[in-house]
This record gives sequence, C-alpha cells and structure tokens, in this order.
Amino acid sequence: MVEHFTVEVAEARPATGDKPSAGPVYRCIYAKDGLMELPKGMESPWEFFSRSVERNPNNRMLGSRGTVDGKVGPYVWRTYREAYDEALRIGSGIRSLGINPGGRCGIYGTNCPEWVIAMEACNSQGIYYVPLYDTLGANAVEFIINHAEVSIVFVQENKMQAILACLPKCSSHLKVIVSFGNVSDAQKCEAESLGISCFAWKEFTSFETPSYELPHKQKSDICTIMYTSGTTGEPKGVLLTNGCIMSQVLSVDRLILETDKVLTEEDSYFSFLPLAHVFDQVMETYCICTGASVGFWRGDVRYLMEDVQELKPTMFCGVPRVFDRIHKGVVDKVSSGGALKKMFFQFAYDYKLNKLKEGWKQHEAAPFFDKLVFSKIKEVLGGRVRLIISGAAPLPTHVEEFLRVTSCSVLSQGYGLTESCAGCFTSIVNEYSMVGTVGVPVVTIEARLESVPEMGYDALSSIPRGEICLRGKTLFSGYHKRQDLTEEVFVDGWFHTGDIGEWQTNGSMKIIDRKKNIFKLSQGEYVSVENLESIYGQCPVIAAIWVYGNSFESSLVAMVVPDKTALEAWASTHHENGDFRSLCSNLKTRKYILDELNKTGQKHKLRGFEMLKAINLEPIPFDIERDLITPTFKLKRPQLLNYYKDCIDQLYKEANGTKA
Repeated sequence: MVEHFTVEVAEARPATGDKPSAGPVYRCIYAKDGLMELPKGMESPWEFFSRSVERNPNNRMLGSRGTVDGKVGPYVWRTYREAYDEALRIGSGIRSLGINPGGRCGIYGTNCPEWVIAMEACNSQGIYYVPLYDTLGANAVEFIINHAEVSIVFVQENKMQAILACLPKCSSHLKVIVSFGNVSDAQKCEAESLGISCFAWKEFTSFETPSYELPHKQKSDICTIMYTSGTTGEPKGVLLTNGCIMSQVLSVDRLILETDKVLTEEDSYFSFLPLAHVFDQVMETYCICTGASVGFWRGDVRYLMEDVQELKPTMFCGVPRVFDRIHKGVVDKVSSGGALKKMFFQFAYDYKLNKLKEGWKQHEAAPFFDKLVFSKIKEVLGGRVRLIISGAAPLPTHVEEFLRVTSCSVLSQGYGLTESCAGCFTSIVNEYSMVGTVGVPVVTIEARLESVPEMGYDALSSIPRGEICLRGKTLFSGYHKRQDLTEEVFVDGWFHTGDIGEWQTNGSMKIIDRKKNIFKLSQGEYVSVENLESIYGQCPVIAAIWVYGNSFESSLVAMVVPDKTALEAWASTHHENGDFRSLCSNLKTRKYILDELNKTGQKHKLRGFEMLKAINLEPIPFDIERDLITPTFKLKRPQLLNYYKDCIDQLYKEANGTKA
C-alpha cells in the first residue's frame, strides 16, 4: 500500500478568465491540523543563541584550523559563552558608531567563526545583516552595499583589497570596515582617504564602549537582506524576517524529530557551503539552536576532504557536485580492486538496496554489510556522519541511491529558494519511495501546482504537473526596493516559484522543468531547455552541457564539456592521439559525442526538433570565474551566450549547411 505524506486542505481551482487552472492545496502530513506555529515568546534568532548559552555555556560552538610554521593544526574551538561575549562586544561596537536597530551591516568572506559572530552581533541589536557575495566579485559587492545602504562591513582579511577597490563608489553609505583578521597601515590610509574608518577584529572587539540594552525584537522585524545571485540582471534583495528564519529552523527540527534523531549538543556540523546563501545559514542556526558544534573548512577545496576527516562531523550538508565526486571516487576505487572485490561489493549493494526498497530503515537494512563493506565508505566523510542533506540543485537519482545504500547515513534531498528561506520541500528520511524527488512540503508551507498551458502542463490531469506555488510562514516579505518584482511573483497570496513540479502518488514532489527557460523555435515549436539539458546530461560521455536555440532558428545547438576519462578511453580505443584539449577540437571527437548525445535523446523519446544539430566541445568546465554559472552551479544563459557568441554563430552555419 502506498503511504501518502501529504493531505489535501483546499479544493482545486478551474481556469477562470486569464487565470490558468490550479490543483488542490496540500500540506505535509505532519502539519495536517495547521501549519506549525512559533512558540509564544520566541521573537528573534538571537533567542536560539542565548538559550543555548544558558544551557551549555562551555560546549564547543565554533571551530577552525590554524597554521603553525606552515603546518595546519587541529580544530581550535570557541565555546558558546566565548562566542556570546564576543558577539555582544561586536554589537556594542556597532551601536557606538551610531548604527541603530534597523541599520545595515555587510558581511563579506568565506565561512569562518567571525562570520557567524558578526551575524549574531547583528541579531543581538536588531540590525539587518547583509551577506555580500564572495563569489560574485567586486561589482556585485558594490551594488549590494549601495542598494542595501550598508553602513559597516565585516570582511575577511584576504578580501580587503576587493572591498577597498569598490570604496570610491560606495562611500555615500559605507563608513566603517572591520577585518576578520589584521589591517595593514596602507589599507587604513587608503580607506581613511575616502572618509572610511578601518579596524582589525581584535582592535574593534577591545574598544571600551557603552553598555547598550538589547532592543526589543519582534517576529515581523527584518532579520536579513539576502541577495540572490540571479542568472540575469542585478541581484535582488530578499527580505527575510526573524519569524521566517525561526520558523524554518524549527521546521527542520520538527521533520527530523518525526522521522529520525534530532541534533543535540553531542553533534557536529561541517561548514563549507557559502554562508552568504540561506541554506547554510539556516543549517548553522539550527545547530546553534540545538547546542551542536560547527567546524569550518579552510576555504580551499583542495583540502576540503582533509578537513572533514579531521572534524568527523555527524551532519553533512552538500550540493550534488560534491556528492557526485564522492560517488565517482568510490566507484573508481571499487572498479580497480579486482573482479572478486567488485562482485562482493555489488552483492552487498544489491542486497541492501532491495531491503531499503522493501521499507527497512537505513540502520536495519544490512548491518552486517554496513560493518564489513560500507563502513569504509562512511570513513570518506570522517566516519561519524549520520545525517546527509543535499540541496541547491537536483541530486542525480543514481547518486542518491548510492549514498542511501553505502553512506551508513540517512539522507534527505530538499528543494528551496532564497525567497522560501531555504527548503520548502524535503524528502522524508528512511522513506525510499522518495528517491528522485524533493519530498513533501515542510510543516510551515502549503503548496499547489498551477497549470502552464503553453508548456503542456496541466495541474488537474491524472498526473498533476505545473508551476509550484507556495504560501506559508517561511516566505520572504518582498524584494528590497522592488515592489514591482514582488507583485510579479506574488499573485493572490501565492508565491510563484517559476519551477515546474509533478506530484507523485505518495505525496512527494518531483522537479521536472523551469518555466522561464522556454523559447519558441522558428517553426513555432516550444522548447523547454532545462528539461533537455537534464536528459542530455545523462549521456555518460559528457560532464556538462548548455543547450541553445532561439526564435530565428529551427534547430538546437550546444556547448558541451566532455567527461575527460570517458573521452580519453574512447580516443585510446579508436587510435586518436593528442591531449584532452586537442581531442576537444578533433572533428571525429565532435561527431562521436554528438552521436552519443542524440542516442540519449532518442532513448528518452525526444522529438526531432529537440535533437542537437551541432555541438562544440569545451575542455574547460563552465565556471564562476568567467561568470558562466552561479555560486549554486546554475547556468547563466545570457552570460554563456555572450561568452560563446562567435562559436554559436559558427555552429548555426554548420547546422544550416552554410560555409563559414
């Protein structure tokens, strides 16, 4: 019998006038009697922190690794009491500068204890903290400082030059810079020449300041202005209230409580996903709420797994790219271990997978094989992880299945936006039927689908499909200074996400498309480009793909990043010489990969106009440095077109049989 994890709470709406039809409204089964409410008296995330300090003042809270004589050391920890006292000193220092509740404080840098302490200092004083996107460069930093009217910025020591470079265009609002570390005399002089004070962290925390009474805070007060990276145009400032963030944190706790073991002060979390994004902020605030400890990476991806091994976290949150690398590394190791070991691993894998499909819980499905076989894989993440959460982008089904079987941990995949304060859907742990989906609405959200006729999606069909629409307690209050954009996405009280979903029979949601990324070819056929990229992305000989088309052309072309290992194996078999870069420019290679892509398209029954007519091979992965993807690895289509315009023009000449 299929177990349903959602309940219908309102009827469907037929199409009326210019409004498309909408499906029924659903809630998570754990919120069937109403959306979760905040406990009385809880008004600000500061209370999560201060209550944890009262309960466990001497527990480890924030840890980082220092370097002595060129060698990295073990994690060094601040206790809850130490971090609390430091946050209060920082908060008093901000107030002494005349920055009062409702003021704006920027935080710029990679994850570290000072980032969190600066955030909590703002929370203590009712000051909006504004993350500055470390990965988007000085132009975005300049825009956010001016748009949010930021008065003070806390900045990582190695980002000081980047912040100084944009000061001439930011000095109308920005008056103070505080480095997480030290400040050189030259940097101080440069800032002061523009009328901006500049301090080192220790200097700022040692000032004698008046004792300020902590202001009264309310759930409806803005806590942060979180700017979305966006794939087009300027970043949008998402306004998130105290109540919104607190509700999201407690919804995480509620869902884990219902389905597994909640975090306690014995747990630890590995912080490497950007704190400038809401996903990691919510997870770290959840850790602070429960009294768990947070250990930070060194900020260098080369040492990420080394830091994990040292910290040995019990909760690990990641993005698909990280999990895909773990999966590939383990598969390669198993494959190189000999036929007998490979056969035994596959036997253990299939046995446990079948048990999970039968409904057995993770720790009960195959304890013998967990100990004998899969414990070695658990060691990849330090050996203590019991909860894995994936977000930011869809986790490939085969990778999700692999992690559920081999990690000896429960896994939950979530879906959310900055506008929904991170996760608005999450899969239920120990529920295998949710593999390949993003799960059910969280306990603070109601959801429904709205038909998108131009894409052929019907929210009232036997398989309901349409745009995901949300309402509830963890939605943003609007876009800062952009009422026009706010009204565009909020219609009749429903937030329109722009993502296309499909309800599954067990009540979970599957993301299948993106509403905005559709266009019409010259023959009048609509193309859903993200759906095509998802299908072509399953071709084993490629690592990444950007599909392009427009209304002046009748066919599609693509830029493709080949899988290096697969391509070199093919080249060896077919006696094609040269390094990876030269293979990418080889006409035989291009034809081979184009044929493989279109075989994948045929396998998934793509229509003729959805097949690729021409491709170019790119040896360098799409990256943030060239502004081709967002920090969450979404393709930035206008920027890709601008970067590859000459190449796209050439591909269309080839596709149309025109000589260059």
